[in-house]
Amino acid sequence: MNAEDIARYLRTHPQFFDHHPDLLTSINVPHPYGGRAIPLSERQTVALREKLKALEARLAELLQFGEENDAISEKVHRLSVALAGAKDFPALATSIYFHLREDFSVPHVQLRIWGKSVPADFDEARPIEETQQRYADEMGAPQCGLAAANPFLPWFGEAAEHVRSMALIPLGQTSVFGLLALGSEDAKRFFPEMGTLYLRRIGELCAAGVTARL
Repeated sequence: MNAEDIARYLRTHPQFFDHHPDLLTSINVPHPYGGRAIPLSERQTVALREKLKALEARLAELLQFGEENDAISEKVHRLSVALAGAKDFPALATSIYFHLREDFSVPHVQLRIWGKSVPADFDEARPIEETQQRYADEMGAPQCGLAAANPFLPWFGEAAEHVRSMALIPLGQTSVFGLLALGSEDAKRFFPEMGTLYLRRIGELCAAGVTARL
């Protein structure tokens, strides 16, 4: 009989130690954090404490995530209220810039609209390259990553040299008619593996606001 046979037997006969309770105190095993030997029952207590600590750490992590999500949801709500109250497109664009910069702490924000009747003298109507428009049309969902070599980095003008990471949010579901570009000076702010649920919701809010006013 080898060690695996013994382990299998104990797993299939959980009443074994009920019939032999003296073994719990007479069998000594190495302490996990020291060289001394301790009873099997004490070793089990140590294992349960370790498991409890791991569960407590996981719970604290989940609570932190929940608080962070609540805070983001509140910011998205404030943005949606501001966009709903914008009387025209200029007011809408101003609200987008303000909330993303001040509430979401995104220092660099650029909005471009095509295929809509935006007055030509508006910054949002500035022409974009055909390759950029085609790229936006094919995105399908928000994209995040480093700013270096990003085809939309020039949109930030003189500030482009300070932008280290970017998030690109296409506007429009069945047909893309614009793009919201967010730039951060923190290289880790927007990264490829990050969740984009809230970015997608922000894009949907902005797209709905633009459509209603143009």
